[in-house]
Amino acid sequence: MKKFISEDVSFIITVADGKKNSAGVIDCRNGHEVGDSYRCAYGCPADFCQKSMLKAFPIMEAVQAGGDLRNLGGDSENTIRFCCPDGIVLFQLEAQRA
Repeated sequence: MKKFISEDVSFIITVADGKKNSAGVIDCRNGHEVGDSYRCAYGCPADFCQKSMLKAFPIMEAVQAGGDLRNLGGDSENTIRFCCPDGIVLFQLEAQRA
């Protein structure tokens, strides 16, 4: 694959919390655990939940368009938390602008 666009923003998506089962493990079908971290600029990072990417991608697009994540309920201009579509895993997305 040949990328022809240089991205100005990269992202770190970290598992912040999740609903745990009786064994104390997050009950995630993809196996995410607190502290797992994924880096990407545009596409879905390797081993990241594709269903959760459906929620992350519009947030990432807003940042790439110059948006402020506080307008979407974020903690700061570059940080926001969102839950996976199953309501199990809580992620934190952090934008790193070039």
